[in-house]
Amino acid sequence: MESHSSTMLAAVLTLLVSLPAVSLASASCNFPAIFNFGDSNSDTGGLSAVFGQARSPHGETFFHHPAGRYCDGRLVIDFIAKSLGLPYLSAYLDSVGSNFTHGANFATAGSTIRPQNTTLQQSGFSPISLNVQYNEFYDFLPRSQVARTQGHNTFYFITTGLKCSTTLTIVNSEAEGNYLLCNVGGVFEQLMPKAEAFSRGLHTFDIGQNDLTAGLFMNMSVAQVKAIVPDVLDQFKKVIKYVHSQGGRNFWIHNTGPVGCLPYVLDRLPVLVSEMDRHGCATPFNELAQFFNRGLKHSVVQLRKELPSAAITYVDVYKAKACCGHGGKYNFNVHLGCGGKIKVHGKEILVAKACKDPSVWVNWDGVHYTEAANKKIFDQIVDGSLSDPPVPLKMACHKHQ
Repeated sequence: MESHSSTMLAAVLTLLVSLPAVSLASASCNFPAIFNFGDSNSDTGGLSAVFGQARSPHGETFFHHPAGRYCDGRLVIDFIAKSLGLPYLSAYLDSVGSNFTHGANFATAGSTIRPQNTTLQQSGFSPISLNVQYNEFYDFLPRSQVARTQGHNTFYFITTGLKCSTTLTIVNSEAEGNYLLCNVGGVFEQLMPKAEAFSRGLHTFDIGQNDLTAGLFMNMSVAQVKAIVPDVLDQFKKVIKYVHSQGGRNFWIHNTGPVGCLPYVLDRLPVLVSEMDRHGCATPFNELAQFFNRGLKHSVVQLRKELPSAAITYVDVYKAKACCGHGGKYNFNVHLGCGGKIKVHGKEILVAKACKDPSVWVNWDGVHYTEAANKKIFDQIVDGSLSDPPVPLKMACHKHQ
């Protein structure tokens, strides 16, 4: 019996030694911050801050008012932050009410990896491409640390709500009243990330879909769009390396979803009946997305070899993946988006209304997913079952071979 037990113990030890390192690393990473790069799938207010707020009914399900997201509620990045015990990310471009203690969001709706060299009004795609987002990150890193450490004394009215150590009363003056003598550096110390957050934080990327649709909307064939994918991915790899050069070590990279199932693509691009699958999606466009994803996965494999100190996780959201609009076969009108109004006899009338129950819909406005769909996607990726390697989100700081 003892001999049998010893044999079993030896077998178990041998099995444990042979397991990948990530399987043995059980400690959660305790990410102090998230730095996100992307497009509308993860934009928490960047485009709204620059080009005007996403209008109602965006945000109605969770925030109960527009919250910078092109969704009825929360995005996958919101669920990621919540699961890590972090607050929802403030958009880097939003100067009102933002707190960057636990990271920053550089994503803007309509962003691409490769610069489009057009205006938002001309093409519908954001001028804040991935290289611009990196430049923002590159600038934010040193400036945030300067703001944390270099303050100066400034007077504030006692009613400002700031917590400062010194109170000063001025009498017999036009400026008579009670004041707080505050060190401004101390204020920003509460609003900016610590230096170690940049190396210990999670750097998330969800971008690439718009590079495909931008090509298709410029009347490029699927074959022509495929031909530019290598250049798109080269530019993506460069940005990952740039972030790594600034101390980033933990990367969580989403691939792109089935673009051939999105109403705004189906509405604008002609598709033969024979090219539609049983779900009503356009097979050529979904095959294009899968082509991009294969290239992205190969790029991640290359990056792991070139950046051995980095932990890089590739997340297959394609496998995980309209409620608000007006008119047309797909309840989508490119000229009248969600919340759109028309004038009738000089009076504005809301026609692009939200459906009664977004929770039972996958698509929100013909372009973006509902909160319910985003939550479903998150639930499928958080445990690592759709990741390469299959590492849970909370353990994405562990390096993989």
